[in-house]
Amino acid sequence: MTWSAGQRYLAEFLGTFGLLLSVTAAALFSLNVASGFDPVSRVMLISFAIGFGLVGMIYAFGDLSGAHFNPAVTIAMWLAGRFKSRDVIPYIVAQLAGGILGVAVIAGVAYGGSSGPFGLWSMSTGSNVALASQGYFAAGSSSPYTVSWGSVFLLEVVMTFFLVEVILFTTRSDNFSKNLAPLGIGVTLLMINLVAIPIDGASVNPARSFAPAVLSAYYSGDQWAIQQDWLFWVAPIVGGLLAAGVDRLLRARSH
Repeated sequence: MTWSAGQRYLAEFLGTFGLLLSVTAAALFSLNVASGFDPVSRVMLISFAIGFGLVGMIYAFGDLSGAHFNPAVTIAMWLAGRFKSRDVIPYIVAQLAGGILGVAVIAGVAYGGSSGPFGLWSMSTGSNVALASQGYFAAGSSSPYTVSWGSVFLLEVVMTFFLVEVILFTTRSDNFSKNLAPLGIGVTLLMINLVAIPIDGASVNPARSFAPAVLSAYYSGDQWAIQQDWLFWVAPIVGGLLAAGVDRLLRARSH
C-alpha cells in the first residue's frame, strides 16, 4: 500500500501531537499540589505515560510514516540510508507543529484551573517550570539538581543513541521480531525516562523539549527553557548520528 507525502506528514503530525499530549499531561498535572504525588511516583507516571503513549502512536501510524515523531530519529534514518532526503525537513516541521499543538492543548486544559492559567505548573515556591518542560541543566529550571551542561549533554547523547539504535535494529526488514518493535521501542523510552527524568527531564527528542519551551517563553515570559533548548537539539542529534553509524557497521554482509 502506498501513502502520499501529505498523508505521511499528517501521520507524523498526529503521532507527535499524541506523544506530547500524553507526556505533558502527566508531567504538568502531577505538579498539582492537591494531587499528592511524591517525586518517585511522578517519575514513574511520566515514564509510563510517554512509554506506552509511544507504543500506541507507533501501532497507529507506523505503517503510514514510519512513526519517527522525533527529529533525531528522522535525521538518523536519513543518514542510515533508510529515508529520503526530500522528506527530512517536512517531517521535522510536522513533528514540531504536532508537539506544539499537544502542549498547547494541555495548557488550555490547565488554563481552566481555579489558580489561573499558570498556577497549575508553578511549584509551591512560585517558580515557573516552563510547562513541565523536558530538558534542563542550569539554575532557574525545575531540576532539583544543579547539573552541568556537559553532564546533561553526555546523558542525552548516550540515551538517544540507545533509543535510536533500538529503533533502527527492531525495524529492519529482516528482524524476526519486527512486529514487536513498537513494544521494544516504547519500553526503551520508558527506561530512559526512569533514569534521566531526575537529572534533566529526559528529552532525547528535540520536539519534546522545543514545544513546551517555546510556548512557555511566549505566554509566561519565562526564558530559561528556550535559552537552554539548544542542548536538547544538538545532543539528541549527535546520539542519533552515532546510532546511524553503528547501524551501518552492523549490517549483514552479502556473500
